[in-house]
Amino acid sequence: MSTYWGHGGLYETWVDFLRRWSAEETLDPGALPRLAQEDFPGETWERLVLHLGEALDSRLTAWAERLTEALLAAPDEFSAGRELAQARAGLRTVRAMAGHPGLPESLRTRFTELVDGQITDLQQQLERRLDHLAAANGSDPRWVEQRRRTLRDNALTETLTPSVAGPADPWARTHAADRPRRRVITD
Repeated sequence: MSTYWGHGGLYETWVDFLRRWSAEETLDPGALPRLAQEDFPGETWERLVLHLGEALDSRLTAWAERLTEALLAAPDEFSAGRELAQARAGLRTVRAMAGHPGLPESLRTRFTELVDGQITDLQQQLERRLDHLAAANGSDPRWVEQRRRTLRDNALTETLTPSVAGPADPWARTHAADRPRRRVITD
């Protein structure tokens, strides 16, 4: 008698999604089913939680490496600010996965707090790196202060607070009277 394994159910669905998501495939997390810890044996649940943690860590690590490279390659503060602002989209994706509504509340809370802690820590690391550069001989203090302002004006920690101000892009509004006025400052 031979037995064939069928689909692994909720576990396989989530693990397959997490593996593909951590490899940065474009996927719809809304298609994931709801999970309940009581639906799984203890060891299986622990493995599922481990897969989630590894996927989040993988995405954050790849994201941080890309941001670091982009900041090092930024020729000016405008470019650095743009990279920081664009990098927040990647953080929002990771936070959304950590707080996925299909996860039990306790797990969502735990992983969202872990991701938020990583975001806060990375912002602090970037600022501490500037402190080290400022203390080093040969560093241009004006550049260090400009970069510090860029880091603070485009803080990664802005992803930790929900935006209630409307669209993220103020220029995307349709009515001309609602658009902020542009200022051009020449040197």
